[in-house]
Amino acid sequence: MDHLLKSHWSVLRALRVKYGDLYRQDNVALSGTHTHCGLGGFFQYTLFMLSSKGYIPESVQPLVDGIVKSIDIAHRNMRPGRIYRKRGDLGGSSLNRSPHSYMNNPEEERHRYETNTDNQVVVLKFTDLDGDGIGMLSWFAVHAVSMNYTNRMVSSDNMGHASYLMEQDKNPGELPGQGGFVAGFSSSNLGDVTPNIKGPFCINTMKPCDYLNSSCPVGGTKMCQAFGPGNDMFESTRIIGHNIYMKAKELYAEADEEVTGSIQSAHQWVNMTDVKIQLNDTHVSTCKPALGHSFAAGTTDGGGDLNFTQGATDGDPFWNGIRDALVGPPSNETQDCHHPKPILFSTGEINWPLPWHPQIIDVQIITVGSVAIVAVPGEFTTMSGRRLRAAVKQELESDGVNRDWEVVLAGLSNVYTHYITTFEEYQVQRYEGASTIFGPHTLSAYLQKYAGLARAIAQDEVSKLPPGPEPPFFEKNLFNLLSAATLDRKPDNTSFGDVLQQVYPVYRPVRPSDKTFVTVEIFDNRTETWEIVHTDASWETRFHWLKGSNRQSNATVEWHIPATAQAGSYRIQHFGHCKQLKGLQTVITPYSGSSDTFTVTPSFYHL
Repeated sequence: MDHLLKSHWSVLRALRVKYGDLYRQDNVALSGTHTHCGLGGFFQYTLFMLSSKGYIPESVQPLVDGIVKSIDIAHRNMRPGRIYRKRGDLGGSSLNRSPHSYMNNPEEERHRYETNTDNQVVVLKFTDLDGDGIGMLSWFAVHAVSMNYTNRMVSSDNMGHASYLMEQDKNPGELPGQGGFVAGFSSSNLGDVTPNIKGPFCINTMKPCDYLNSSCPVGGTKMCQAFGPGNDMFESTRIIGHNIYMKAKELYAEADEEVTGSIQSAHQWVNMTDVKIQLNDTHVSTCKPALGHSFAAGTTDGGGDLNFTQGATDGDPFWNGIRDALVGPPSNETQDCHHPKPILFSTGEINWPLPWHPQIIDVQIITVGSVAIVAVPGEFTTMSGRRLRAAVKQELESDGVNRDWEVVLAGLSNVYTHYITTFEEYQVQRYEGASTIFGPHTLSAYLQKYAGLARAIAQDEVSKLPPGPEPPFFEKNLFNLLSAATLDRKPDNTSFGDVLQQVYPVYRPVRPSDKTFVTVEIFDNRTETWEIVHTDASWETRFHWLKGSNRQSNATVEWHIPATAQAGSYRIQHFGHCKQLKGLQTVITPYSGSSDTFTVTPSFYHL
């Protein structure tokens, strides 16, 4: 969920109708937990719409409705409470995927840190006045790419799995998304950080990839892949998610430093195409957005299909020619501004049918007592995040009050602007540098802007901050490349919802308020009713939908029975909708299918 501008605007509009000025642009931040396995189609800029087959209202509306609903629930359940904080380190769950870029940072700066990734986990613990847990927020820097590009199922990936485990722990017996305890696991400065900790190697030769370019002698970047700790992506997701959950659970239990003080927030809109920065005795500027050639190379978490490589500081005449024919060449001014990036797409100079990239973006800080949450509109690399946290902390401490500030980066917030590297990392032009769209001084611009917000908070002068130019909000020229769903057909002598392959009669293990595609239900002998124990949101279930030929499709439901499953009689149900032609009208009709009853038992010998 990398970009939420249109959703953000829609959420704020809905909140304004319900709550007036209580929830505003400055004190509401939407920060994506981050997954590469979610729905697309909620972007309003052309490049993003092209990558997700357009702007799809059916993707946007559930996001908006779900976010507003969660805020409504939280608002209705507000009560006095306390907040505690704790920080710890988690090793063995992250790896720097661009170490060559990281090594280009100043040696003195690198020597301040033990690792080339940020391993700290920060937890905020929320309780009521009696000390009973209400929820938690945590931040950890790792990409949500344990589920790889072969996955075709909706998944919350490793951070979502950590949240699932924590909520299951604190809400025993409740279905996912139910129960009073809420566990939020948030993105941080994860730009160059992967959970695929086995590292990259050439899958056709099993030898290490090229260090700079992350490519292989045969097969190029596509053959260079990094893998997680498990035997497959599901196990890797489980392992990394479980590691994050266990560290957060430990810190939650140990959190005893109470957070006290006021809540403050500061927000500005910034035109990032022309931010002037003074560096020593020189003045520099940000640039109009542009993506470099290495953007098309992808990363070791998923390489590109074409012959681009990371670390490219020279353009390719072949691809430049194709670019010029399709969208036109970049201007000399933009090429000079982005040097040494060879520009693949000068997105800031293409405005049809809508601008290709955002140019006016949010900067925002929310402070709760001595905790500062820095909402950043993209993916900061490890060292960029360290510099930003230090700059914000320095300004917050300028108020003269002796407070130990905890500064956290909430990545992927409000709007998406790709990556933010340091100036030194940008020179190497690996994927992250090529995806730093506002040029080599992007980080310096953000340091300047966020330091200004922090200074205003420290000096109690937030009201004096100019709001800045608001971004455009597009209602027209939003395109949808998805064709309308066709009519559904079924084989002769069957009905929608018929079970094609029944469950076995016996297995042994190795009521939702919202709709679900899948339920796993146990029969309660006392009440003679079926009780739901899992939905499609449960880690233990998988729902595969395969679009077949002749407008016929099949759904396969899997329940991976946990060792903790209660012995008893079960059934699996599937719920869906079919589109049919009745008379001259198309009608969408709900259907359901149910498996036979089967038994789960500790041992086959217990039958």
